[in-house]
Amino acid sequence: MITEHELRSIITSGETLDVEFKGESRAQLNDNDIVEAIVCLVNGGAQKTRYLVIGVEDDGTITGARKRHGSVTDASKLQGMIAARTRPELSTNVHVVYIDDVEVIVIKVYGVGHLTGTSHGKFMRRTMGGDGKPMCVPMDVSAINSFNVNFGGLDASASVVQGVVWNDLDPVEFARYRQFIESGRGDQSLLELDDLELALALGAASRQDGVVHVHATGLLVFGKASALRTFIPNHEVAFQVFSGTDLVVNQISNHPILRALEETERMFAARNTESEIFVGMQRIGIPNFSSRSFREVVANAIVHRDYLLRGAVNIQLVDDMLTVSNPGGFPDGVHQGNILVTPPRPRNPRLADVLKRAGIVDRTARGIDTIYLEQLRNGRPAPSYEQSDQHSVVVKIPGGNVRVGFVTYLTERQNSGRPLTLDDLLVLNQLFELRKADTKSLATSIQKAERETLSVLHRLVEQGVVEDRGARRGRLWLLSADVYDRLGDRTGYVRQRGFDVLQQRAMVEQYLKTHGKITRAETAELCKISLPQAYRLLKALVNKGLAVSVGSRGRGTHYEYIHR
Repeated sequence: MITEHELRSIITSGETLDVEFKGESRAQLNDNDIVEAIVCLVNGGAQKTRYLVIGVEDDGTITGARKRHGSVTDASKLQGMIAARTRPELSTNVHVVYIDDVEVIVIKVYGVGHLTGTSHGKFMRRTMGGDGKPMCVPMDVSAINSFNVNFGGLDASASVVQGVVWNDLDPVEFARYRQFIESGRGDQSLLELDDLELALALGAASRQDGVVHVHATGLLVFGKASALRTFIPNHEVAFQVFSGTDLVVNQISNHPILRALEETERMFAARNTESEIFVGMQRIGIPNFSSRSFREVVANAIVHRDYLLRGAVNIQLVDDMLTVSNPGGFPDGVHQGNILVTPPRPRNPRLADVLKRAGIVDRTARGIDTIYLEQLRNGRPAPSYEQSDQHSVVVKIPGGNVRVGFVTYLTERQNSGRPLTLDDLLVLNQLFELRKADTKSLATSIQKAERETLSVLHRLVEQGVVEDRGARRGRLWLLSADVYDRLGDRTGYVRQRGFDVLQQRAMVEQYLKTHGKITRAETAELCKISLPQAYRLLKALVNKGLAVSVGSRGRGTHYEYIHR
């Protein structure tokens, strides 16, 4: 049962991809309107709860729903009508909630993970319109196929491409594939196979009744450019270089994947400058962007893109920022807040496996870790996926100035046999940028639960990497004095600790001026520090003649402001 409080919360949050308002102030919705709205919501893709709220206008104004089935809306009849008019039949929960003396109907539906249509064969989906507001749009054949790839478990890269014959594949690309295996960490057993055996072993082709059928993966990896343009025209890799707003390089390739990757890496390497630092007698070259990271992020974009959607894998180098994007949002269940911890879910599993066996991408399927590790080890901020949406995945990787002290510190730890994990590096990066952070924000940074995050932080405390201040919910974390020293910023630690004390003292003084007195517990809560720390802070105010202790020692003691 949805309560009035829960409904008000839904209305206050406004319309989203998961919530639609339907007003009836002008006219009553007919059954077709309701069914199409439900179908539109449920085809949002991810398996999550969605709401159709009838009796609320688009702007959130509560106007009330019209009565159905007599003087009182019969929820069971409405549920039955929806089930009868959807294919496959949808199970919904209908709630009638009275709010502001009017009736509001809330239809709760759970995303089922497969495509749903009306009994008349109409398919709709909810998406963001050009004005940034959610809307329902019809689904054509391309959209239906894309839905089945993204949410229905269909592997488009494993499908047979009708009309393609064996001669549409290029022997040069088979040789290129073997070169990748030999130069990287590929599956050496594949080197013994001839071209046809290799294609069959990889699932790039299949043979039935003596006829060889080429699959989408086979055409993408081994196909001739002319065949790719004809049968998979959406495959493109664009490499662009900007100097400010001026376009310097604009190379668009529709060659098979390995050739396109080689060409892109060659153009990228020619523009990827390198800085150098010395740690003792050791020279360390730090590229603007890691070549390993570049390969992983481009290969990920190629593997995870939706080949049923138009658009290229776009690689843009703008001054000191590398941006890589691909058509198609994150796979179902993946988002920027769990990308480091969610199990690998490639949109094109067959293609992903072929590139792994060539040694092009991480065989553990954790290439995303490589992208983050390389970036952080090179003394640069973490990659960002914040611009990704349901239509595309966008990753931005900063280059530019090297944080020399950060790299020096990491190198010294590596040389002494004490390397840091990815979680450790993410914590250090966050504290380096923000100077201090609470447990919750650090948990968000490493994408782990707070309990797991505390284990990481306690280990770093034991290693002398970070320190904590405060207690319980008010606990904050900052880099230790030793780390600040090794970063070449000895005054930074003093500034952080000193600023904390000054800020706490000012807060307590203001509280005393306003309320006249304060206890140790109130001080601890106000400043988010422990009781012993609160006692020392109050004692310092007494010693400076700003406050006086009143009452017996213990819980009965409080501190009063001394007026001057």
